[in-house]
Amino acid sequence: MGDVPRGLISASWRRSLDAGIDPETGSAPPAPGAEDIREIRAAHPMGALLPLITGTLLETVSRSDQILLVADARGRVLWRDGAPRTMERADQVGLADGFLWSEEAIGTNGMGTALATRRPVHVFSAEHLVKALRVWSCSAAPVVDPDSGDLLGCVDISGTSDTLHPATVALVATTARLAESHLTLRMLERDERLRSRHESRLRALRGEPGVLVTPTGRIIAGDVPRLGRRVRLPDSGDRVTLPDGRTAFLDALGDGFLLRLPRPASGPPSPGERTPVLSLSFLGAEHPSIDLDGMRLALSLRHAEILTLLALIPQGMTADQLSFHLYGDAGNPVTVRAEIHRLRTRLGRTVAAKPYRLACTVKADFLELKRLLAGDEVAPLARAYGGPLLPRSEAPTLRREREELEGQVRARLLLQGGPDDLWTYAETEHGRDDIQILERLVATLPRHDHRAVAARVRLAGIGLS
Repeated sequence: MGDVPRGLISASWRRSLDAGIDPETGSAPPAPGAEDIREIRAAHPMGALLPLITGTLLETVSRSDQILLVADARGRVLWRDGAPRTMERADQVGLADGFLWSEEAIGTNGMGTALATRRPVHVFSAEHLVKALRVWSCSAAPVVDPDSGDLLGCVDISGTSDTLHPATVALVATTARLAESHLTLRMLERDERLRSRHESRLRALRGEPGVLVTPTGRIIAGDVPRLGRRVRLPDSGDRVTLPDGRTAFLDALGDGFLLRLPRPASGPPSPGERTPVLSLSFLGAEHPSIDLDGMRLALSLRHAEILTLLALIPQGMTADQLSFHLYGDAGNPVTVRAEIHRLRTRLGRTVAAKPYRLACTVKADFLELKRLLAGDEVAPLARAYGGPLLPRSEAPTLRREREELEGQVRARLLLQGGPDDLWTYAETEHGRDDIQILERLVATLPRHDHRAVAARVRLAGIGLS
């Protein structure tokens, strides 16, 4: 092996001994949760690469009395296959699914040392620190996620020392690069989808510096001077401190972020600067979602309740006021501040603070319904009512608002609505069993009209035929 110990191996032995590895250890330890290794493999990015890796290496490995292993970034073996006799011998030292092969677990070895150094490695038999491994040689190469730059895992070929040639490391390294190329292609496809969906947000900045950022912090469109190719995203909040000390703001896009630099305080916004458009469709919404500049986002009920209250009270509220509207006297403003923080992380500057308010153009079906209730026409009112406002909400203020809207709509329909208006309401989920509406339909429509027939059937089902 030439100059033994090599510098790379010497450094690995030092790390292993510092980690407390005993050279007399007999086997690699099982990883925590090893009994669930199939589920772990299925959910891990390396699991998706298995067809490519096995298609490249497995036939060659099996013919050469070797085994092929794939591990995650912790050195936990996710998958193994190869020559049956060699796998039987490998079981004796834990070269198998669910065992841990980091340097901290079993000392110097191909997988652990490749992961520790982030480079392809060949470890010959005597180079293993643990004596039980010295009948083995292994070649391993790390796989790095081109999107995040994080280590995903490694590919390893292992065999007894007389079956594995040192040149095998080149074959394993090539396979690892092939896997990274596959990940790069998928990453570029995601980038293109993100750009096509949200480049309009960049154009809407009208000269304000801004960039589109992936969920991993890569910049894929736009321009902010002196920013570089990647930004470190905060764990929470909507502000980012750039390397040169400037503060930028993050607007959540669902599948990425818009990062923008604020205008200087002395510079007023452009006259035509566009504000975000937030559309709320919460009438009859069992599972609420919103539309933010054409992007659909699912919401928790609590966040939908907050947005509804902010839309109903456009002048804004303090945390104490919002807490009272959401929880009544039992409310805690600390809870509200935490919810607002999470909501602003998703929606960015759409939700402003001090006081909490919506800093955007708001379109809401319940606001349109209130506008129609103030008018004289009944037909648009019947069409606009899609059901109770956030029917699952128990927030005191919203419960009262829901009951008032429903009562006003029904009263207007019963007093002024024609058969078409009444039937439109009866076709909503909440109006299907409304006895007064159904009785009015029966009384005003010809007996053989399909709507009158349906109304009689529903009444019969309620026991009022």
